[in-house]
Amino acid sequence: MANLPLVAIVGRPNVGKSTFFNRVVGKRISIVQDEPGVTRDRIFADAEWCGNHFTLVDTGGIDMTKGDEISKHILIQADIAVDMSDVILYIVDGKEGVLPSDFQVADKLRRSKKKVILVVNKLDNFDETALYDFYQLGLGDPIGISAEQAKGIGDLLDKVVESLPKKVTDKDMIDDITRIAIVGKPNAGKSSLINKIIGEDRVIVSSIAGTTRDAIDVPFKRNGQKFTLIDTAGLRRKRSIEDESVEKYSTYRTLDAIRRADIVVLVVDMTVPLSEQDVKIAALVADEKKPIVVAMNKWDLTEQNENVRKKLEADLARDLAFMPYYISVYLSALTGKKLDKLFAAIDKALENSKRKVQTGLLNEIIQSAITLTPPPSKSGKRLKLNFIKQLDSVPPSFVLFVNDVTLMSDTYKRYIENNIRNAVDFSGTPITINVKCKSEEDV
Repeated sequence: MANLPLVAIVGRPNVGKSTFFNRVVGKRISIVQDEPGVTRDRIFADAEWCGNHFTLVDTGGIDMTKGDEISKHILIQADIAVDMSDVILYIVDGKEGVLPSDFQVADKLRRSKKKVILVVNKLDNFDETALYDFYQLGLGDPIGISAEQAKGIGDLLDKVVESLPKKVTDKDMIDDITRIAIVGKPNAGKSSLINKIIGEDRVIVSSIAGTTRDAIDVPFKRNGQKFTLIDTAGLRRKRSIEDESVEKYSTYRTLDAIRRADIVVLVVDMTVPLSEQDVKIAALVADEKKPIVVAMNKWDLTEQNENVRKKLEADLARDLAFMPYYISVYLSALTGKKLDKLFAAIDKALENSKRKVQTGLLNEIIQSAITLTPPPSKSGKRLKLNFIKQLDSVPPSFVLFVNDVTLMSDTYKRYIENNIRNAVDFSGTPITINVKCKSEEDV
């Protein structure tokens, strides 16, 4: 996946930011409700307009007059989105007109020194004179739209694409480069691992600093294959962001690296217990449904025997129980010991993420699972599993047709997944099973 420019949507509460977001990405991702403050955290989705790709981020409504904890949290999240963005869409309410709070947000955006496009929403019956008052915000020519009725969206997206610092086209989205995100908490050994990888291969082409994300993309080759390492180690404090938001700022960088990657390597300092931060980062990887390898680093500093490894593996399995498919590798980033095993695990996880299973085999697996443990029943009605087939790969996804989706429990769904994993090697990659109510004859 190419490194996409970031377009942030900001504005005060209830001006239609989420409606616009959903309209552009084509899916109902943000919650749309006629009530201020519904969107609190940033929500990301990739979008495309006329062959140009970018990432859109929806933020919570900014209300600089309130000092409660939720309002502070929303402001911090919006600050982070603004700081990371290439283009800012400042959405205001065309029905209410210019309010004092609009000036406060406009002043804040001017200080960001970013490209800001002023968007006047809710102009259902478009009247150009309704735009005149908004010139006083000092953000250039306003663009009128109605996100609800999809009016003016095309003209606005033309302006967005025109304002992007770089163009990412359909052609750019297809390449033969494998992107590996190196993530983990500070001092886990991420930079040491990257330096050792580069030092071993000595075929680095360049180091390109992300213009807005501050992640470092490091292209290199190994055994003739092209890779890009996405290094998230370079965290520094931003004066424009409150100190308390540094962890959130770091989390965004990590999330951005994960989203852009084909596979993630979570670097863990194995000399200390797995921390809450390690688990949070792993959860981000799981949420993004990316293949993962856990690099248990600093193996050279521990007693290297099988009993120690088994104890560490048991602890890791307990803490990462929500993603039992991970592959773990014990290595030393400092000495390069077991580095070959890391790339073997990466290759395996990537191969498994692309795996496709024949429909016949899948249904044999399901029938065997049913025989061992019959489906649950509820109020005298038993769940019936009719048919399963694979929909896609990267990551592998399946659709399971049943007689009544309400009868499928999370426990039995995990049981089905475990049976599939026991029969087919999906180690290193998540799989998804969508349950639908449909008979086998309709498939």
